[in-house]
Amino acid sequence: MGLIVQKFGGTSVGSVERIMYVAERVKEETILGNQVVVVVSAMGKSTDQLLNLAKEITPHPSKREMDMLLTTGEQVTIALLSMALNQKGLDAVSFTGWQAGIVTEPVHGNARITDVRTEAIESRLSNGKVVIVAGFQGITESGEITTLGRGGSDTTAVALAAALKADRCDIYTDVSGVFTTDPRYIKGARQLKSISYDEMLELANLGAGVLHPRAVEFAKNYQVRLEVRSSMEKVKGTIIEEEATMEQNLVVRGVAFEDEITKVTVLGLANSLTSLSTIFTTLAQHHINVDIIIQSTTEAGAANLSFSIKTDDLMETLKVLEDHKELLNYEQIDAENQLSKVSIVGSGMISNPGVAARMFEVLASNDIQVKMVSTSEIKVSAVVEEENMHKAVQALHDAFELAALTE
Repeated sequence: MGLIVQKFGGTSVGSVERIMYVAERVKEETILGNQVVVVVSAMGKSTDQLLNLAKEITPHPSKREMDMLLTTGEQVTIALLSMALNQKGLDAVSFTGWQAGIVTEPVHGNARITDVRTEAIESRLSNGKVVIVAGFQGITESGEITTLGRGGSDTTAVALAAALKADRCDIYTDVSGVFTTDPRYIKGARQLKSISYDEMLELANLGAGVLHPRAVEFAKNYQVRLEVRSSMEKVKGTIIEEEATMEQNLVVRGVAFEDEITKVTVLGLANSLTSLSTIFTTLAQHHINVDIIIQSTTEAGAANLSFSIKTDDLMETLKVLEDHKELLNYEQIDAENQLSKVSIVGSGMISNPGVAARMFEVLASNDIQVKMVSTSEIKVSAVVEEENMHKAVQALHDAFELAALTE
């Protein structure tokens, strides 16, 4: 007998018919003699519907009350799936995130899990029950309900798998696995048989929506056996592991992209040793994530600082910078919208020089201007105009011959 954690996303549970199908997939694992914990997201577009309701009332709702609102979506799913399993003759019980013991930091809207208290789940498993857990949500030590950010159900599933020492964690989605790029937009995208934790973490952080970055972090840190699988078809998925089999010795394994990026430039910043730490500490204290950073020095000795953020964070970023203008000591702020980030990822880049040069050659030959650049050992990212995003990804996918990958 093994312990399996299964996670089903919003599309997979988007209707009663699909919930009944998920129940059948869960039942198949129990027939094999496994104990099963199932983590689910809200049904279909219900989270978006809840967001729209809030916006009808106020354009700037309280983050605490948004968490109270959004967590109701998953509670609908857990109850319906539990009923579906009962209907199929299985003894199932549903838990909210806090009933399941998911403890988080005191941050609304994008909290991190700090502890998983598994006693309640283990007790029900030992009594032969299937446990259904609401993803995306938890509770602080002081009793405040929190959410883990969009895609947080992945994190819930992997965190539970780690805490319960599960034999494996299966992430069921509307795609059959991890692809070289998004097959909905790019011709020739191919599914990978396996990918390393590090490569998957880069892709997830760079916009690949198949897995939440924090879920991959948990999987890597606790060596959770992870597989991305189709919830619609019974086919092989993609295994995420420490060292992936190098398929066809590909230097680049994937191309990721992300839209709605904004470049913020702080002009005339005092060029002191503490300027950078002060500005980024101030932004971090307000939970604003900064990505690519570029600094230059003017002839007058001042510094100009550019960094990229998600466009959704622009208004709050500008407010924080304006509120702390005296402390930060800058002259003015510029912002450039309608940008995107395109990235190539592959652990083979470590031992193959010239990959970045090839990327920039490809972009230049397609008349795509690069506005910002960021690199690590296994990735190169470029900020380009949003209107050129898909064109850039297709060109890079073709140039690095990812479409030639065999199944």
